[in-house]
Amino acid sequence: MTSAMTSLVNRWATPLIAGLFLVSLISGIALFFHWNAFWFHGMHEWLSMVLVVPFALHLWKNWRPMKAYIRKPAFAVAMVVSLLAAIVFVVPTIGATSGPRNGPAQFGMAQKMLGGSVAEIAAILDESPTSLAARLARAGFTITSPDQTLSGIAAASGQSDIAVMAVIAGQG
Repeated sequence: MTSAMTSLVNRWATPLIAGLFLVSLISGIALFFHWNAFWFHGMHEWLSMVLVVPFALHLWKNWRPMKAYIRKPAFAVAMVVSLLAAIVFVVPTIGATSGPRNGPAQFGMAQKMLGGSVAEIAAILDESPTSLAARLARAGFTITSPDQTLSGIAAASGQSDIAVMAVIAGQG
C-alpha cells in the first residue's frame, strides 16, 4: 500500500465507521419504533451499504490485531450468538412467499385497493361500476365482470398493478 493510501485509510476509515455507525444506529432505532419511517428507511439502507467500504478499509488497516481477536474464544462465541440471532428472524419466514408489508401507509392502502373489485372501488370513487369499467377498458384493460379485482384485471390484461392504479387516479 502506498504511503498516500495508508495516510488516507489511517485518517478516514475509523471516523467514517463511527459516523456511519451512528447514522445506522439512530435510523435503526427510529425504524424500530416507527418514528417517521419515511425519513429514515432509505437513509438506513443506503448509508448502511456505504458503511461496508470504511469497514473493509478498517479491517485491512487493522488486520494484525484482528487476527489476534479472531483466535480468542470470545470472538467465536460472539459470531455464533450473532448467527443464531439472525436465524431466529429467518427461520419463521422460510417458505413464505411474502410477509407483512411494512412501509408507507399509502402502499398498504394501494394493496387493499388492488384487491377490491371494480364495483367496490367504483363505490369508493363515487362512480358507477360501468363508468369505471369503461375507463379501464379505454386504457386497454380487459374486464369480464364488475366482481373482478383490480389486480386480477391487470394480470388478465398483461399490464401492471401500477397501470391500473394510474387509471383509477386519473393519470392513465
